[in-house]
Amino acid sequence: MATLRIENLHVTVEGKEILKGVTVSIKENETVALLGPNGHGKSTLLNVIMGHPRYQITEGKIYLDDVDLTNMTTDERARAGLFLALQNPSEVPGVINSDFLRAAVNATSEERVSTYKFYKMLDNATKELKMPFDLATRSLNEGFSGGEKKRNEILQLLLLNPKIAMLDEIDSGLDVDAIQIVADVIKKEKGNGRSFLVISHYARLFDLIQPTRAIVMINGRIVLDGSPELIKRIDQTGYEFIKTELGIEIEKEDASMNTVSIGSCAVKDSIK
Repeated sequence: MATLRIENLHVTVEGKEILKGVTVSIKENETVALLGPNGHGKSTLLNVIMGHPRYQITEGKIYLDDVDLTNMTTDERARAGLFLALQNPSEVPGVINSDFLRAAVNATSEERVSTYKFYKMLDNATKELKMPFDLATRSLNEGFSGGEKKRNEILQLLLLNPKIAMLDEIDSGLDVDAIQIVADVIKKEKGNGRSFLVISHYARLFDLIQPTRAIVMINGRIVLDGSPELIKRIDQTGYEFIKTELGIEIEKEDASMNTVSIGSCAVKDSIK
């Protein structure tokens, strides 16, 4: 597959610096959990990697293997092998889901995919995700439930076959059964050599997909990069130890994220 390399990345939004020198690598076959309180730059990092035009890179580089992606457009990065599953997928009235998916597949494929082959791929992928096939005939995300939107993001992942998949809270809005289905797909794709960078506030998802590493972002910087044991520690104690042990004052501190575990959200409530 491929290695994603971020070097000394500084990013501003409307003149305000959000990322302040992020350096991190995602290697082939790795599944990396990206942790941190709300508002500290996690989603910004994923959007910048994918080339969102709202964010301005003032310093640093983004590489996929030896290819410099820093000045590439979003569609060029997608063709290079990046994929981002959005936290809040947009509804696009009038654009049929299957038409959108087929256009995306053809845009990222070396050869044009025939109609027959595409619908065979779509049928197999919807069955794997246990999605009703008729979602493909509706407008893109219009009237979809939160869970349907998130499954539709994973459906895109399966069809586009990227080298690096970034998932921004893909489990929010999913019930327990749906989280298990999505986790099973992620694990299968891991077995196929896919690399993942995953944001979640739910310990349950990480328990299911078993990341190989965990990194923690505070104040727009990576402050810890270590084993998956970090996930368990943060789930049990929150982020207070960042201040007490590392001497890092948490700027835009979200108090609830320091007193509530990763998994003390809707998922745990639904299990009770």
